[in-house]
Amino acid sequence: MQKSFTDLKEPDYVPSEEEPFMNERQLNFFKKRLLDWKDDILREARETVSHLQKETENHPDLADRASSETDRALELRTRDRQRKLISKIDEALRRIDDRDYGYCEETGEPIGLARLMARPIATLGLEAQERHERRERVHRDD
Repeated sequence: MQKSFTDLKEPDYVPSEEEPFMNERQLNFFKKRLLDWKDDILREARETVSHLQKETENHPDLADRASSETDRALELRTRDRQRKLISKIDEALRRIDDRDYGYCEETGEPIGLARLMARPIATLGLEAQERHERRERVHRDD
């Protein structure tokens, strides 16, 4: 019987360059990392909703009201960014299931463990990402 990703629990395991790239253990490691990250974001979102519901009080002082509205707007922007991040996490989880995770979308080369550890939702290798950012800067200046 083949073990599924969720059956494999190795709390002390850290991917190594010494093993085959994106083997079952590495895929399991990154899947767990992504799922934990997503759970943290969703928990924070629930806390935000709860906090915002409690913060519906009317502030008689204009400065207090303005400060409260600014805090609320910042919190909502943060949650919107995290909503987009959840979408990227879901895409990464799909790539794990498809066995495409860890490979550059542009070149097909391995992204590299260090980059994936730092940014588990990365879809481009370091060089491809740098090219992409240079192109963005050039077009942004136009």
